[in-house]
Parts: sequence; structure tokens; C-alpha cells
Amino acid sequence: MKSVAVVLRQLARLALWLAAAGLILMTVFITAQVIARYVLNDSLVWSEPAAVILMGWFIFLGAAVGIREGYHLSFDVLLYFLPQSAKLWLYSLSDLVVTGFGVGMVWFGSQLALSAWDVKLPSLGISGAFDFLPIVGGGVLMVLFSMERLARRAAGMPTARFGETDPLED
Repeated sequence: MKSVAVVLRQLARLALWLAAAGLILMTVFITAQVIARYVLNDSLVWSEPAAVILMGWFIFLGAAVGIREGYHLSFDVLLYFLPQSAKLWLYSLSDLVVTGFGVGMVWFGSQLALSAWDVKLPSLGISGAFDFLPIVGGGVLMVLFSMERLARRAAGMPTARFGETDPLED
């Protein structure tokens, strides 16, 4: 399990680096569009759709990594009153729900991508499926990271909770 955790940690780091690069690149595209429109009195027709696709990637990659690191939304009030064993069950239930959500993202995102496969984005000249690939990629990572959390908990290993450091990652 430790070797799987190391691989998934590296995958999470890669996803964060890609998300950061996407955010920076999106900022460059939008800045170039503003300069082209208001300084050069011309427009970059590809900048907005490219920025939207990049935004989808950095949102879904970041969300998936947030799940792995325990930053996903939750209601903690009940957890303050429960014994540790009950907390672990609720954490696992939460991870199961997130896994199901990720599976839904993969399934329905794939359906959307397939339905747009033959549509061409005129400003970019690529398939419309590219609009939906961030949903699929983020869903795959959400499933992987949620299942890792479930497996670690089942093996008695710690899982990150709201940014707590993982002893295996130090």
C-alpha cells in the first residue's frame, strides 16, 4: 500500500503542476486577448475557448488533488461528538460518495465527449470532445484518490484530513 501511496502522491503533484501551468497559461491567453483587442484593435478568436478548456482542467485537477489531501467539503459538527470508530465509518461513507460522484463524472463526461466528437470547435480547429475531457480526467483522479483513501483506512493507515500532513509523505 505504501508504494501505491507514493505513486499516487506523485500523480497528485503532477496534477497540481499541470493545474498551475494551466492557470498561468490561461492568464497569458486572456492578457494577450485584452492587449490585442484594446491596443492592437484586433481579436484573438482562439483565446477564449482555449482559456475555458484550460480552466476546466485546472478546476478538476485541483478538485481531485483536494480530495486526496482531505480538503473536500464536509459537515464536521457531528464528528465532534462521535467516537473515533464512528468517525472512520463516516469518513469512509464520504469517500464512497465522492467515488460515486467521480464515477458519474467519468461516465457522463465520456458520454458528452463522445456526443461532441464530430463537432469541430471553429476557433481552435479541434474536436468539441476537448471541452469535456477535463470532466473525465478529473473524475478518474477523484475515483483513484477516493479509493486510495478507502484502502488506506481499511489497512489502518492514516488519511489526510483538511490538509494534515501524511506521515508517509514526509
